Amino acid sequence: MTLKLDTLESWLWESANILRGSIDSSDFKNYIFGLLFLKRTNDTFEEEVETLMAEDGLSREDAEDEAYFDFPAEARWDYLKTRTENIGVALDKAFAAIERDNTSLEGVLTTTKFGDKEKLSDDVLQRLLRHFNTYSLRNQDLESPHILGDAYEYLIKQFADDAGKKGGEFYTPRGVVQLIVQLIKPEPRQKVYDPTMGSGGMLIEAANYVAERPDGKVGKNVNISLYGQEKNLGTWAIGKLNMLLHNFVDADLRKGDTLVNPKHTEDNELMLFDRVIANPPFSASEWWTPAEVGQETKLDKNGKEKKVTPDYKTKVTDPYGRFQYGIPPRGYADLAFLQHMIAVLKQDGKAGVVLPHGTLFRGSSEGKIRKALLKADLVEGVVGLPAKLFYNTGIPASIWIINKNKTEDQKGRVTIIDASNGFKEGKNQNELLETHVLSIVEAYDAYSDVEKFMRVVSIEEIKSNDYNLNISRYIDTTEPEVEVDLKQVKTNLKRLKEREDEIDIKLANYLQELGI
Repeated sequence: MTLKLDTLESWLWESANILRGSIDSSDFKNYIFGLLFLKRTNDTFEEEVETLMAEDGLSREDAEDEAYFDFPAEARWDYLKTRTENIGVALDKAFAAIERDNTSLEGVLTTTKFGDKEKLSDDVLQRLLRHFNTYSLRNQDLESPHILGDAYEYLIKQFADDAGKKGGEFYTPRGVVQLIVQLIKPEPRQKVYDPTMGSGGMLIEAANYVAERPDGKVGKNVNISLYGQEKNLGTWAIGKLNMLLHNFVDADLRKGDTLVNPKHTEDNELMLFDRVIANPPFSASEWWTPAEVGQETKLDKNGKEKKVTPDYKTKVTDPYGRFQYGIPPRGYADLAFLQHMIAVLKQDGKAGVVLPHGTLFRGSSEGKIRKALLKADLVEGVVGLPAKLFYNTGIPASIWIINKNKTEDQKGRVTIIDASNGFKEGKNQNELLETHVLSIVEAYDAYSDVEKFMRVVSIEEIKSNDYNLNISRYIDTTEPEVEVDLKQVKTNLKRLKEREDEIDIKLANYLQELGI
């Protein structure tokens, strides 16, 4: 039986219903993605072993040794599905064994613990294993080799819907991702980097875009190098699995806090990339950990110790010199992430980043940074997005496009688009459809003004607005009010009064006839 995408999606989502009631819905993904990887790895391992035995005449033992993936015996599906007791412990041992034999997966599979019986009983895990045993995930049994990755993306979206606000920690709406990728246009052979990668969706969309370009593939592999970093350990593990199921086995994904400890370095210098793409956490506060850990204290007027709010202007000392345009305030990390992205861009590189609308107009230190970025002519464009697109906030956001190598026409100018009215309305979240993405990209690429939608604005004009990028200052979307003819209104009122008087007379006559 050939497994089709819609069947695969509904089958995998049904596994979430088995877990419902046992664990929090925001944790479903951690358990299900691990089991999906385990079942897929087991089935493709068995498929490869059988092929080696049939085609090369090898014994099973020799075929297992020749297989591409080192798959330990204690992780084999035939062994695990026969367990009736301590199933969670057996799964934990299976994942630990896989990591032991495959160092590139270290820390990926063991972040989730199946052995806690207070969360997951043997009965629930047995149901889950029986459910995952329903279909074969061998390559020969799949409609196409891509459907595992597509199903994974579907699950991430479903889990984000189910998790509500927490979904914003690991998922960026697909329409927003497609829009940024199509605005920065990654090319074959380039290095693409996401400093806050979440589950890796932006990097995968960039790869999918490149795959459709001429020279976008070398054999079966996409001609692109992917790099990412993620602070949340569980989300990083999901991103690693996402890459594996999409066959991006060489993606370089690191764990850690990108602002405080960027991991992609060479000879104590930051690695440089052709394209950078990101959706950082909106307005993260207390973002420079060394300043927060070492907070000073003083005695208040009552003699009690009180922590002194750290002064980021003096406390933030970056060895990589990333914040040359200014130190962002303690309460808003947005422009710290943006400056990190600028620092790791090659001299002909481009970046696209989602930031809250406030970055366009907030003053104080952020205003000074924005002014410096504009004076340096690094801002190619700003796209204002609709409200309620993201899981973790209902406020509208904007996309900043950074370009270190503007064309002659682009120099001294910024493309500003108000795309706030183009969306599909949803009950909880609004959505950018492909038609909305296409209309934005076509206008942006055409590089000519569109009334009430887009303007190419000179930096001189922006300077006259004190370097405020609030979109409403540059694009007027208001509709003209209908002119009121007061003379005609007066005439109409007079006619209505005359008509009212006629009705009153008729009514009085009728009442008189009735003796009332």
